[in-house]
Amino acid sequence: MNSTLDQGALKGPTRFFSKEATIAQPGFSRWMVPPAALAVHLCIGQAYAFSVFNAPLTKIIGITKSAPDDWSLTTLGWIFSLAIVFLGLSAAFAGKWLEKVGPRRTMFTAACCFGGGFLVSALGVYLHQIWLLYLGYGVIGGIGLGLGYVSPVSTLIRWFPDRRGMATGMAIMGFGGGAMIAAPGSVALMNHFKSATSVGVAETFLVLGVLYFISMTIGALAIRIPPADWKPAGWTPPATSKKMITKNHVHIDQALKTPQFYLLWLVLFLNVTAGIGVLGQASVMIQESFKASITAGAAAGFVGLLSLFNMGGRFVWASASDWIGRKNTYFAFFALGAVLYFLVPQFAGAGNIALFVLAYGIILSMYGGGFATIPAYLADMFGTAFVGGIHGRLLTAWAAAGVAGPVLVNYVRAFQVSHGVVGAQAYTMTLHIMAALLVVGFICNLLVSRVHERHHMNTSAQTAN
Repeated sequence: MNSTLDQGALKGPTRFFSKEATIAQPGFSRWMVPPAALAVHLCIGQAYAFSVFNAPLTKIIGITKSAPDDWSLTTLGWIFSLAIVFLGLSAAFAGKWLEKVGPRRTMFTAACCFGGGFLVSALGVYLHQIWLLYLGYGVIGGIGLGLGYVSPVSTLIRWFPDRRGMATGMAIMGFGGGAMIAAPGSVALMNHFKSATSVGVAETFLVLGVLYFISMTIGALAIRIPPADWKPAGWTPPATSKKMITKNHVHIDQALKTPQFYLLWLVLFLNVTAGIGVLGQASVMIQESFKASITAGAAAGFVGLLSLFNMGGRFVWASASDWIGRKNTYFAFFALGAVLYFLVPQFAGAGNIALFVLAYGIILSMYGGGFATIPAYLADMFGTAFVGGIHGRLLTAWAAAGVAGPVLVNYVRAFQVSHGVVGAQAYTMTLHIMAALLVVGFICNLLVSRVHERHHMNTSAQTAN
């Protein structure tokens, strides 16, 4: 009776955005799902390009130069920090809701938050009220980032049980590449709207808010989930499960009671800390390492190249994990990364720019690959029933690493400089610390084992889900 009433109550928009309405009809191609995921991830990847607004935002009043009442870079820095914090919080706390209502409603909510955050921020620029930017892009937009990041991933895993790594790599690659579109696009829009009375930021925020809302909504409308017990044509699940891949499911709350969750949290945290710490200092680092050879323009090109490695690594490494296994993929990240971090100062000391650039390119490919491989790793360990929510909670490791990595790099370098160490040598200790962190990550990954069966959901609960 209740079921009948519930179905009858689902009418109009409510019915359209329900989980039931997103179940794919016979004949639907699973290859339609990755573009829907990319429509969201390419938008929210804009977060990595927010820095292009920093300089113009310091001249809202002065227009050509900062006026006494203009915002400082320190004040503006909190906008991005808040966005990353609320990305992690929303991804962590909305996990159960995501699994309950399905990806379409979650992705549409993300579109409303991310697009709406730009509109609120535009008002903040127009009124010159910094708290509106904190609220708009930082809080509301950050929630959109978190919901938009996790919602397509679990859906892709269910559509591609035979190639989980490749599927998540396709989507998360979009997050890495979104900034490559957003940065030049945002600069072009600001130049278009710039006038004698405006730096063009408010107008650009309005345009981006509308465009991102439309694109993300298209992705939400296009998303589908597979019917129960669906499997790809011609694919037969292996009769015997691989050692590290379960056929069972672990509830989102139960996952937090397993040692595997916390080991994987550390695995992600350490991999991200090592990568994100140097990513923010890449331009300065290469200029200080090769002062006679690298100009500011060349350093900017180096940063752009690292972005390509970051984006490509998300797809390549995640796809490779389907063949070599998720655990072995992370072993490669930690072992190869530790060696490269140890060798980078040697390359700089020898004046070998090519090896320096190649080493950092590989390091950043593994940084991106870590993000793209972890959802499939979680699905292997905990099953697919609640992988979206579990993934969301694990992303708190990203938020923590986003603070730990830059702080570690900046403070260790400052300590070195204060003790008379100059130039490239000021980063040697930092890079060796990063290598040590990756060794710890290697050990954590080594300790990851199959989840004990006592944590598995019972058969009736799995069927109901």
